[in-house]
Amino acid sequence: MKFKLQAAAALFALPLALTALAQQSITDKDAKDATIQEIERYREMLADGNPAELYEARGEELWKTKRGPKNASLEKCDLGLGAGVVKGAYAQMPRYFADVDKVQDLESRLLTCMETLQGYKAEEFTKQPFGSEDNKSDLEALTAYVVTQSKGVTMNAPMKHPKEKEAYEIGKRIFFYRAGPYDFACATCHAENGRRIRLQDLPNLTTHNGAKLGYGTWPAYRVSQGEFRTMQWRMNDCYRQQRFPEPGFGSDTVTALLTYLAATAAGAPYQGPGIKR
Repeated sequence: MKFKLQAAAALFALPLALTALAQQSITDKDAKDATIQEIERYREMLADGNPAELYEARGEELWKTKRGPKNASLEKCDLGLGAGVVKGAYAQMPRYFADVDKVQDLESRLLTCMETLQGYKAEEFTKQPFGSEDNKSDLEALTAYVVTQSKGVTMNAPMKHPKEKEAYEIGKRIFFYRAGPYDFACATCHAENGRRIRLQDLPNLTTHNGAKLGYGTWPAYRVSQGEFRTMQWRMNDCYRQQRFPEPGFGSDTVTALLTYLAATAAGAPYQGPGIKR
């Protein structure tokens, strides 16, 4: 109830604050600074009652419940730190997994565990991996549970295995690759300091500080959608906005991009799940 009241108050507070700013006779710089301050205050109002907590609770239940054709839980899932170890696991992903001989991010690894431990078919979850008000996603809930166990943990995705190094280099090339009807790249929005789109600051993801603020606060609860969104969703939506063909869920392309971002943010504490507009 606490976060519901805070969320409702914040949703009303931001539009009123921005309307008041528009009515004031102040310089463009002052207006920009004041707007940023109001947005930060809005986020702080929600921070103590992040709705992502609901998804985390549901994800923990899904993690511990025996399900699927094999009637098993995910409590033996190896996320890189040993079977069943969740604490700090997300902070050290993406990473190479010998059992599949490839680098995986959290969501693609969860799919592997659901297939091998529980007997599910991956396509049962990848047909509609992102939830809506009427159809909640198990993958998003499980992701919320796992990432929360890394809150405050230093991000340190390993870069020792040749395939981890390869994924990093491929991800970096993809980040700067320009194509599509508008000749866009990830770098178009996220490779310079001080860029904004509407009221949204765009972090420079090529720098440590920018990656810390961007990658290090996702996955996140998206207020405008009323849903918890994962990094797979974030990458998919970026591709959509670039007018690129959207990548398949759990694709190697997305994993490579996330490997590049994770390596750039290495050494910073993970600060998610965040709250986004």
